[in-house]
Amino acid sequence: MIYTYSYLFHLNAQELNNTKKSEIDVLFYNRVPRTGSMQLIKLMAQLSKVHGYDVDEDPQNGGIIPLLEPAEESDYIENIAGLDDGSVFASHLNYLNFSYYDQPKPIYINMVRDPVDRVISWYYYIRAPWIFVPNRRRNNREMPNPKWVNTEFDQCVLSGEKACTYIEGSLLERAGDHRRQTLFFCGHNEFKCTPFNSRLPLQLAKMNVEREYAVVGTWEHTNETLSVLEAYIPRYFASATKIYYSGLHNERINDNPMKPHIREEVLQMVRKNFTREIEFYQFCRQRLHKQYLALKLPELKRLNKESTRLPAQNGSKRLLFRTLLN
Repeated sequence: MIYTYSYLFHLNAQELNNTKKSEIDVLFYNRVPRTGSMQLIKLMAQLSKVHGYDVDEDPQNGGIIPLLEPAEESDYIENIAGLDDGSVFASHLNYLNFSYYDQPKPIYINMVRDPVDRVISWYYYIRAPWIFVPNRRRNNREMPNPKWVNTEFDQCVLSGEKACTYIEGSLLERAGDHRRQTLFFCGHNEFKCTPFNSRLPLQLAKMNVEREYAVVGTWEHTNETLSVLEAYIPRYFASATKIYYSGLHNERINDNPMKPHIREEVLQMVRKNFTREIEFYQFCRQRLHKQYLALKLPELKRLNKESTRLPAQNGSKRLLFRTLLN
């Protein structure tokens, strides 16, 4: 992506930081599954010892709840709003609208991942023996059919199995349907937020990110994510980069070494059905990079000042900064 001189120099870190909109000193991390959320929780656990805060991870013994009823949503919001100052609440929950329930706003954060990579990761995660065996034993459920366990994602897509058929507008299946990353930023309205790869959930998710979230990062841009977290939410993330690279970066939590290579033709087939999910992911990446560039303005201005002393090339006097967003 190319940013013009004018665009770059109008970025303002204060305007891009929603931390100031929070009304309580509580960090709400409604973590999206399969985005490296455990890695971030482990980082916060280490940072909490330095900065003096508590990390409260919802155990979710009943599994991930895709949608909350209004009474359940109200209870969650009331409980989070009642946490002590200097608390982190992390849970696999969709966006919660604290203002709607007349409760003070926390600091919102989240992480995202390429949506096709994420859905493939989820496919193999739930088929990993070290995941499904303990879960089923704990809940006294039968072991899955070996065919279900051993079917590769390529086969699943090419054979048109329901689990790998991503139909635009399809509604949420109550159990095990985790294709919608936008759902975690849209909310709990079934008819507005669950139609897969549809325009309304995309627009609502974008609106909530822009209005509410201090930072939405991605491990696919680790350094930018850590820098933005440090600068925009220093109460919780000061020194995050230093602590992360002191050893945590070598750990792979919930990583699945059994995930095979997926053929490019299959990836392209799936990507055609994830257009708006991909658009949302790109939107979050672009926002993260704007926040990061706003932090780098002093350096950019210095480079600009130095460049004005150089002769113009090809007769052009227009200054462009090129930033790669991949």
